[in-house]
Amino acid sequence: MKSTEQQAGNMFLESVSRYSYDETVEKLSEKIMSIGNWKIQHIHDLQETLRKNGKDVLPIKIIELCSPKYSGRILERDEERLYSSLLPCRISIYQTSDGATRISRMDSAAMAAQIGGLVEEVMTEAFAEIEKVLGEMGKS
Repeated sequence: MKSTEQQAGNMFLESVSRYSYDETVEKLSEKIMSIGNWKIQHIHDLQETLRKNGKDVLPIKIIELCSPKYSGRILERDEERLYSSLLPCRISIYQTSDGATRISRMDSAAMAAQIGGLVEEVMTEAFAEIEKVLGEMGKS
């Protein structure tokens, strides 16, 4: 783990991007799509959504991503469909008042470890794959 990464309650991770906000959104989106088995389902622009509702916040986007390779293994069995609320994975990119661009996400491997079995196996593999991409985004 990079020294710029923080854990909040062991369930959420935050790292500082080496790029500007817009560059981080663009580069991360490109990297996710280049992995091959990951798809971006939607990018939520929370700053814009809140602006339309009279609130002014710093830039923040949530990228929803999914890998049929992983999600299919969980969703094909009735016993694991209960955990579908963990899907899709989400990565948040936001700017803080100090001008830094940060990336946060749930530590899905830690969450899945509490569940065990197939869910733990699948979510740990998926988490490791995405963390490798996020590691390239962090400050050195």
